[in-house]
Amino acid sequence: MSSGAKAGLVSADVLRKEKQELRKHERSTKHLEEESRNAQTVFRDKSGRKRNLAQEQLEQKLKAEAESKREEQYAKWGKGLAQERQQQQNVEDAIKEMQKPLARYIDDQDLDRMLREQEREGDPMAALIKKRKAKENKEKEKPRYKGPAPPLNRFNIWPGHRWDGVDRSNGFEQQRFARIANKKAVQELAYKWSVEDM
Repeated sequence: MSSGAKAGLVSADVLRKEKQELRKHERSTKHLEEESRNAQTVFRDKSGRKRNLAQEQLEQKLKAEAESKREEQYAKWGKGLAQERQQQQNVEDAIKEMQKPLARYIDDQDLDRMLREQEREGDPMAALIKKRKAKENKEKEKPRYKGPAPPLNRFNIWPGHRWDGVDRSNGFEQQRFARIANKKAVQELAYKWSVEDM
């Protein structure tokens, strides 16, 4: 039979012996049953080595955090850092304005500063204020060329802190422009000569 007992007509002695053997077998495997009841599942990879799931989950979590930080950084760069700073400044200004009372009086310093900084058309003092601001910002300006008119170049760049105005070319450009001008002058002269009789 499938249980291991004999089938058919069997005597009582044979049945007792089979029962005793079955009990012995159960007793010998009982400790295995207890061990397997409390045992943890062992996960293995394709090569048969044990996998540490807790370690793998931790690594996966760290990897996901790093990926999310990177994506957040790229999203920040995609928006534009200057635009984000400007937006933050606008929010701070709006919060500051909301905290002020609705009615503004004559001694409100922020209102006074804002009105003073506005430039109005026809303001006689605007030129003087611009000069003062230009003088303050003059240190930041780059030095300008203050000599005689430099030789013309193809980009119309004036000498300054990047170029000293000295022509270091071999003269090819001037020759080419002279040939182009000469050709144009000859064509114009030929046209005038051809229509002279009319």
